Amino acid sequence: MKLLERLPRESGRDYALRNIKENIINLELAPGSQISENELAAEMGLSRTPVREALIELSKVEIVEIHPQRKSTVPLINSELVEESRFMRNLLECAVVELVCEMAGPMDIERLNANIRLQSFYLDGTYTNELMALDNQFHGMLFEIAKKSRVFQLIQNIAIHFDRVRGMALSSVKDLKVVQDHQDLVDLICRKDAKGAQELMTLHLNRYKIDLPTIRAAYPQYFK
Repeated sequence: MKLLERLPRESGRDYALRNIKENIINLELAPGSQISENELAAEMGLSRTPVREALIELSKVEIVEIHPQRKSTVPLINSELVEESRFMRNLLECAVVELVCEMAGPMDIERLNANIRLQSFYLDGTYTNELMALDNQFHGMLFEIAKKSRVFQLIQNIAIHFDRVRGMALSSVKDLKVVQDHQDLVDLICRKDAKGAQELMTLHLNRYKIDLPTIRAAYPQYFK
């Protein structure tokens, strides 16, 4: 498991939750793998209690299956949960991008473009974790500009189902459209074209369906 740096004043539970989520998304904790409270606690330098609390939190959105007296498991990818996660994000992000078209100022546009420049740098397929982090940061910025940052935080757990598939796409799909979509979206925001931005956001979040045969071929063992 790859450990993240613990943030200042971050609780043990939040640190455990952030670590476990990140490792599920980047496939260090792969679909179908077993996970142990004791082993996770030892790796992160925590007691079992915050790790148990983090696993319980993730079990509520069905991204971890807890088995009493046995190791917990990371479930195989459930296409229905992936689609439910995408559906929620699409509803919220189309509403958010409409607000962004009204509210974004020059500094906001520059921050988005700076993020996209970094995405382009990492697009060669070697740095999938870095690209995934920048992708999430880009979408988080949109919520921030729309003054809906708390909403973005609230959807992070259920979004893991969708994020696992997105992460696989970054390492298996050769003709990725993700960075170009982001650039086109910023161009639409600059023009205050809310309708166009919403249409592009829907297309952007639906691209995984087009890429799914390639993803399944690359990772057949990870799907139900």
